[in-house]
Amino acid sequence: MKDFDGKVALVTGTTGIGMASAMRLAAGGASILALGIDETANAAMQAGLDRAGAAAWVVTADVSVPDDVASAIAVGVERFGGLDIIVNSAAVHPYGTATSTDFETWNRTMSVNVGSIYLTARFGIPKMIKRGGGAIVNVASVQGHACQQNVAAYATTKGAIHTLTRSLALDYARQGVRVNSVSPGSIRTPILERAARADGASDADIEAAFRRFGEAHPIGRIGEPEEVAELIAFLCSSKAGFCTGSDYKIDGGLTAGIGVK
Repeated sequence: MKDFDGKVALVTGTTGIGMASAMRLAAGGASILALGIDETANAAMQAGLDRAGAAAWVVTADVSVPDDVASAIAVGVERFGGLDIIVNSAAVHPYGTATSTDFETWNRTMSVNVGSIYLTARFGIPKMIKRGGGAIVNVASVQGHACQQNVAAYATTKGAIHTLTRSLALDYARQGVRVNSVSPGSIRTPILERAARADGASDADIEAAFRRFGEAHPIGRIGEPEEVAELIAFLCSSKAGFCTGSDYKIDGGLTAGIGVK
């Protein structure tokens, strides 16, 4: 028997860590309900899950909009029979300081990165409780622990995810819902590719930029989405039954040192 046979998982974000998490949970036997705003990415995820023989429904939805999230969860639960797992991976990553970030960008970052977690909890946790509990994993970032310059909005949301994770864990522990977060370092995702481009990398320079980013990590490389997905799958599984309210770094040792030589 696979770890997730008979389980239903909601995943937000259909590229990078979201894509890898959906594929990993499906490989473990879970049915997948995935939400994303990018129709091209959604189609790619649906095709990948179909090829893997998974029961899956990928929905085009704005995870910061209450009606989109509520509707998708309601229809997904009707289709698959319930909800057991939530993986919140959807995110936007603008650059800017408090003075250079406009109010619209600030609010959008908060609504997507943090608001979507609130919405999936608001509409999803009651469904999980009906099944006797479940597991939620929120994708945060090392930027919630120690941040770079020029990422005020993004870093703020990642710190907020750590706090919201603890709050949800405490509020729903007695109902059997475990809530944890993971904090990746540099991972090979579209967001990291955009970071490379913001740093001046051209199409031809992306891999060189990734190697440079990797050199900042004591392990000497960037991580892969599948590595993060393995940690997420563990936290979603019964093997992590005593884990709740915590953040788990997966950063190649990035935050272990103080960066002074």
